[in-house]
Amino acid sequence: MSEGGGNVSEQPVGIDELLERVRAGYTRIEPQEAYEAARSGEALLVDIRYAALRERDGLIPGALVVERNELEWRLDPQGSHRAAEATSHDLRVVVICNEGYASSLAAESLRRLGLHRATDLVGGFQAWRTEGLPVTSGAGAGTQA
Repeated sequence: MSEGGGNVSEQPVGIDELLERVRAGYTRIEPQEAYEAARSGEALLVDIRYAALRERDGLIPGALVVERNELEWRLDPQGSHRAAEATSHDLRVVVICNEGYASSLAAESLRRLGLHRATDLVGGFQAWRTEGLPVTSGAGAGTQA
């Protein structure tokens, strides 16, 4: 074992390979499907974009805004700092970043916490907007749940 606790025989991987490995572990969701799942109450959309992007580009109505560095604490159903929406490990969470890269790593982290239905949005917020799905003004977008 190395000092950091990892296995010495493991070779470092680049981010592209890491994303490929992570994404192989679950099924990602397309914008229209995410929209319909959220509308029907079958999924919780979680926007992890930083404030400047939310202010510039707007918000997805009904999405829970959680800064990436707080994600695990806010969505752990057993956590003392959880959001009210984090009710169960069976919760279907769709993580949304700007373009669909950071959200893949975030979804994997949630899956490790036991949120086995966590996934992310293919193409992120930009794909959502390109599909013409609802977006509201970014004014006041710095608030969190």
